[in-house]
Amino acid sequence: MKYDVKDLKLAKAGKNRIEWAEKFMPVLRSIKQRFSKDKPLKGVKMACCLHVTTETANLMITLKAGGAEPYLCASNPLSTQDDVAASLVADYHIPVFAIRAESNKVYYDHINACLDIHPSITMDDGADLVSTLHTKRREQASEIMGGSEETTTGVIRLKAMEQKGVLLFPVLAINDSSTKHFFDNRYGTGQSTIDGIMRATNYLLAGSNFVVAGYGWCGRGVARRASGLGANIIVTEVDPLKAIEAAMDGYRVMPMKQAAKIGDIFVTLTGDINVIAADHFRLMKDGAIVCNSGHFDVEIDIKSLEKMTAKKRDIRPNVVEYAFRDGKRILLLAEGRLINLASAEGHPAAVMDMSFANQALGAEWVLGNASKLERKVYALPQKIDMEIARLKLQSMGVTIDKLTPEQRKYLASWEMGT
Repeated sequence: MKYDVKDLKLAKAGKNRIEWAEKFMPVLRSIKQRFSKDKPLKGVKMACCLHVTTETANLMITLKAGGAEPYLCASNPLSTQDDVAASLVADYHIPVFAIRAESNKVYYDHINACLDIHPSITMDDGADLVSTLHTKRREQASEIMGGSEETTTGVIRLKAMEQKGVLLFPVLAINDSSTKHFFDNRYGTGQSTIDGIMRATNYLLAGSNFVVAGYGWCGRGVARRASGLGANIIVTEVDPLKAIEAAMDGYRVMPMKQAAKIGDIFVTLTGDINVIAADHFRLMKDGAIVCNSGHFDVEIDIKSLEKMTAKKRDIRPNVVEYAFRDGKRILLLAEGRLINLASAEGHPAAVMDMSFANQALGAEWVLGNASKLERKVYALPQKIDMEIARLKLQSMGVTIDKLTPEQRKYLASWEMGT
């Protein structure tokens, strides 16, 4: 079996953590039990480009239980947990190509290693694997019956490809499932981003001016968690509707140039480029902390920050101090990469339970409907989304009401009024 991980001696610690995460993933566990019996993915080769974490490990184990042959590589150079990668290889015999802090070249070598197996289903987080298929390995696209995409950034890229008519195979937008973005993006990103910032800096959030760039589901979650810790939330936005929502949620809303002058901590969560740029760095106060929780490391203009810097030093793990010629210092966390995975452990297993249930059932759906799918971006059927929600509620011991026949009739009627 081919693989490329840091050190197989780390496997024991990785297995303990994988098993710990599994305790908090009851929905995925129930899917694994069914998959083990039915083998709905028997013989299917899958190339999976995801964050190599304990939760992802449980998804890979579930896919394998369903009969698939999953090959895993990292979707971000700094998100790999090396002990988890080692355990997947040593204990579960799943090929993994991922090493924390790998170079850009090795990152793409690992993506290509997963594509060398000639998969028929892809699973992506950020669309780098799909992008590679569409640029460097187009001849393989005809072999792909379908894929899935985990994150907002990747879905944006794929929908752009569909609109331009260049998408070569159907892809499921897992991020568009309600049981993914309502919970993973809001509660997962919200908690794990704050966790990453606090682990990196040990900074007291209470009383600080905390700037959230982007008020999508991820931004909402981060703002709410930081507010709960006593921070004064400032939101920057380009979307008028999201800006209104942030204002009505009780936060100050202003342009980044205005926020830059008063912010203590800045977090970008937009999926766009250069959200914090040179003009903003010039306005920031001494000691401002800057980090990113969007998928790619493009939201902070690090190249401009480098040019403005007279001296820089590693001041703490995952904290680099950039000192300007006038003595002002800007603190950049985790190289501008995903702070929640680079500096912490990513989302809690309990929320990834639903996200990866979407991925597992999405792979089954793609396989069962491949002959009917066009080269488009699809949402997972609502019936599957609702079933995941039902299973999650059941695992939490929560019950809800059911509509009576009378209520169903009323909702289906247009004749009945006041």
